[in-house]
Amino acid sequence: MILAFIEGLRPKQWTKNLLVFAGVLFSQHFGDPKLVLRAAEGFVAFSLLAGAVYLINDIRDATFDRLHPRKRLRPIPSGRLTPQFAAVAAIPVLAISGGLAWYLGPGFMTTLVVYLLMNLAYSLVLKSQVLIDVFIIATGFVLRAIAGVELLLPVSPDTAISPWLLVCTFFGALFLALAKRRREILNAGEGAPGQREVLAHYTPEFLDNMLLISAACSLMSYALYTIWPGTVAKFGTEALLYTVPFVAYGIFRYLFLVKASENTEDPSLVLLTDRPLGGCVVLYLVAVVSILYPW
Repeated sequence: MILAFIEGLRPKQWTKNLLVFAGVLFSQHFGDPKLVLRAAEGFVAFSLLAGAVYLINDIRDATFDRLHPRKRLRPIPSGRLTPQFAAVAAIPVLAISGGLAWYLGPGFMTTLVVYLLMNLAYSLVLKSQVLIDVFIIATGFVLRAIAGVELLLPVSPDTAISPWLLVCTFFGALFLALAKRRREILNAGEGAPGQREVLAHYTPEFLDNMLLISAACSLMSYALYTIWPGTVAKFGTEALLYTVPFVAYGIFRYLFLVKASENTEDPSLVLLTDRPLGGCVVLYLVAVVSILYPW
């Protein structure tokens, strides 16, 4: 039961929470062990909170998940983890997350509370509302980026994040959410509404249009971020512009996978299994670190 509970927290999905490290990376504090440790603590707090949210969502959606070829194998839909045990065991997970959040400061704590309340609303009501569902998912990524800055402010008050980077994060996450919905429709076929109610309101053609718009907005906002006067003044260089091809390739590669792979229903799985995309992410990070930390 314990192993099933840990699996129910979906540790493979915690890669999404690495966005918490964006604050310490782009504030040029990645060489400060104290601030990196705070970011790591924030990552743990966010991951535990997200894990508890996943459990709540699985408890509520168990009936629908049993109709899904992969989700039916999750601990709660498969019967390996009872809803009662999951609900009770989630309490100490939330308590640990809350304790870390309180330690990391009121701004970080507030961000996690907003994330929790937003996801509870999503699980209860908003996941069945067309477009609002994917906007909620995208906003969750923006909150992760904001949290990465908030946890640094108590010890580094000058830390800030560019609005352009937040815009890029929103549209990038919206792109992934739309890709997920498109693949869900294609994988499920006529049974899609039975697996997720909101899919009855989407069509592949509509999602294709939204994918192109969100991809273009994400790429352009990142490009603007790299050459924005505030960015150039902060880092003392325009060299971040040279990382744009990595972002472009990553987006175009994912667009290709949306059409060619069934795995885009799970963005975390794509990142962990697609070597070209994973290699692009690694090269992007190497390039950013080399530019921002010219040791």
